[in-house]
Amino acid sequence: MSEPELPHEPVATSGVALADDPEHAGSLRELLRIAVPLMISSGSVSVMHLANRMFLTWHSLDAVAAVLPAGILHWTIISLIFGTVQYANTFVAQYEGAGRRDRVATAVWQGIYLAAGGGVLVNLIALYAGPLFNAIGHEPAIAKLEAEYFGTLCFSSLPMLLTVAMTCFFSGRGKTRVVMVVNVVGVTVNVLSDYLLIFGKGPFPEMGIRGAGISTVLAQTVECVMLGWLFFQAKPRAEYGTLKNRAFDRELFARFVKFGFPQGLHFFLDVASFAVFMQLIGKLGKTQLAATNLAFNLNTLAFIPMLGLGTAVSTLVGHRIGEGRPELAVRTTWTAFKLSAAYMLTFAAIYVLLPELILRPYFADSSEADSAPVRDQVIELLRFVAVYSFFDAMGIVFGFAIRGAGDTRFALVFSCVSAWTLMVLPTVISLKWFGGGLNACWWFCTIYIIVLGCGFLSRFLAGHWKSMRVIEAAPK
Repeated sequence: MSEPELPHEPVATSGVALADDPEHAGSLRELLRIAVPLMISSGSVSVMHLANRMFLTWHSLDAVAAVLPAGILHWTIISLIFGTVQYANTFVAQYEGAGRRDRVATAVWQGIYLAAGGGVLVNLIALYAGPLFNAIGHEPAIAKLEAEYFGTLCFSSLPMLLTVAMTCFFSGRGKTRVVMVVNVVGVTVNVLSDYLLIFGKGPFPEMGIRGAGISTVLAQTVECVMLGWLFFQAKPRAEYGTLKNRAFDRELFARFVKFGFPQGLHFFLDVASFAVFMQLIGKLGKTQLAATNLAFNLNTLAFIPMLGLGTAVSTLVGHRIGEGRPELAVRTTWTAFKLSAAYMLTFAAIYVLLPELILRPYFADSSEADSAPVRDQVIELLRFVAVYSFFDAMGIVFGFAIRGAGDTRFALVFSCVSAWTLMVLPTVISLKWFGGGLNACWWFCTIYIIVLGCGFLSRFLAGHWKSMRVIEAAPK
């Protein structure tokens, strides 16, 4: 299902941020200039998750078994608003490409308003953390830890969503080094706070999994304050009117929701499918749940930096659509896919050939007898990760490319139908009626990701996205 087409004529692009080096438009050099800071930024988030779960593994295996289900549930709840707010990146990129700086800040402000309202609502859900996890049915000790982590994590929602909205002002214009610096500072705060609060170092009491949640709240608040300070600096206020263009724009907000909501719903249903998948695996036992948690955590080493590359592709595609030069977007997308494929295949080799090496930090303080069942299970699961990694790259690059043009409804329908029919439903049937085990569940997950990658490639090749646009036609 494609978006309705909007008037789409080429416009002048003098003075826009991505045109600083116009002779390299669509080149590998341009892609790397935008993508590398975003990949480092995303990679730093991957390091944060790695350190977070590694510290919790040292603290207790119950904590590491609890952190991912609780984290996924929080992300599931927030993802609808998050994905919608993040679509401001496409509006900023297309307005910037069209040379319409007066509309850039206005688009960001619509995202800020949505982020503020959504963040407050998510905070209220923290009041129901205990009953929520008791109802899920995990072991009582695990459910208690899940509720602690989830309840604390909810209070990171408001600063997180505001950070997403303001990040779009910089990433959508290709100013990705700013995003990188802010994320690296936030991750540093998170990792340091994790160490101090989880184990009770220095003047702090030992808080365990609750300390990990508080660290996330602190880090998100620091990032939000930094971006707010940058957003209201004299230069962006003068060039983009980041203060004077703060008015609520009903027409733009409606269009923002029209295109952004399908992406938000896509995020929500996609993450919800994995949340249900994790809850189903949790019923197999603590060892299977902990092993799945660690396998997905190691997968983030490859996956999360690719999200940075995907954001760069979305930004460049949006910019070229705003310029009226979609063929340059095609060139950029294929270049990005070659990079991502090489990157993912490298990690696939590591997962298969060197699993003990990358698992060693997790079990540094555990005895062989205690850690062996989980470690052996993780090594087996990493082979599944190696199989689907290439297709994961395909889904990220081509999925972000079509969404950067405005093709959000197809992404929503295709991704969600695939997730629920190829992964969740077969897992339910396998566990309930056929006594399936952990490997069967992971085969369904792998098949889903392969189909997803191939489907987004096919949609990209069909070319419907080339005639799409999310911004209004320039006034005559």
